[in-house]
This record gives sequence, structure tokens and C-alpha cells, in this order.
Amino acid sequence: MASRARVRGRGESKGAFVAATQELLRRRGYAASGLGEIVARSGAPKGSLYFHFPGGKQELAVAAMERSAAQLRDAMAAILDSCDDVDEGIGRLVDALATGLAQSDFADGCPIATVALETAGESEQMRAAARAAFDSWLEVLERRLTGDGLEPAAAQQRALLVLAAIEGALILARARRDVSPLLAVSAQLRMR
Repeated sequence: MASRARVRGRGESKGAFVAATQELLRRRGYAASGLGEIVARSGAPKGSLYFHFPGGKQELAVAAMERSAAQLRDAMAAILDSCDDVDEGIGRLVDALATGLAQSDFADGCPIATVALETAGESEQMRAAARAAFDSWLEVLERRLTGDGLEPAAAQQRALLVLAAIEGALILARARRDVSPLLAVSAQLRMR
């Protein structure tokens, strides 16, 4: 695989390592994402990897998970806030995920779920990063649902249902190479 253009500064190297790791975690998970491939994809000098991430692959994966979580959190908020009807916003969110999955030829799954399924029982750092990611997404959903008039306890339950349905549908869609599980979830979540 061809490496990316060489990066110049230290901050650029760090960002390039994180971006390359995000891509590999989304596609392959933690175990199948080797440091050699991360370095090659990043275009950053190999020697700077341990300068930026003295904890090695695990520290780098946590940074990538945190960035992925924040990016998806912000995208979720933007989609949900763009709709007057919360159920329509949730449906649009699921539709966007289905489109992204199909456009990647079913290669790009949820980077958090992919890693959590592999590592949560073995690494407290990885489990904590996955939990923080999921919690941040739940907060976005809960905020929007309470803004729509649901009581906090009901919003919390609905948000959990929504996120669990989306994550499960992503796994099914990826395994089947078919977005129909996501489309079914989208339709059901619009029917409250």
C-alpha cells in the first residue's frame, strides 16, 4: 500500500498517526492494525511514533478512539439539531451511517464497537475509551430527546435503545454486506 505524503512538523506527525490509526481501527479493528502499517499510512517518520505515543499502540489507539468519538459526536449533534422532529433526526442519522457504510463497500464499521468487542475484556484503557465514546453519544441523544419534551429518565432509556439499535444494525449490515438492517432500524426509530 502506498504511503501518504511525508509530513513535516511534530504536530503534523502526531495527527497523521492518529488519522491513520482511526482508519485502520474502523476497517480492521485493533489486533489487525499493525504499527508498521500505521506508520506507512501516516507518512510520518517512524522515529516520532514513540515520541508522541510512548505507550505504543495502545496509547495511539486510545487517541484515535477519542478523536473518532468526538467527530461522530459532533456529526450526530449536527444532524439531530438540523431537524425539528427528533425521530426524523434519528432516522437521518441512521440513514447517513448506512450511506457511509455502503460507500466504503462495507469496510468502515464503527471504530469504537470494533475495538471494544476485541479489547474491552483485556485492556482497562481501551474499555474506558470505548465507554467514554458511547457515553458521549448517549449524552447527545439524551439532550436532544429531553429538548423534545421527554423526561430525563425516559430520554436516557430511549437514547440507550437508539444507540444499541444503531450499533447492532451496523454489525449486522457489515456482516451481511447489506444496509437493510440499518434501513429497518431507521424506519422503526422514526415511528415513535
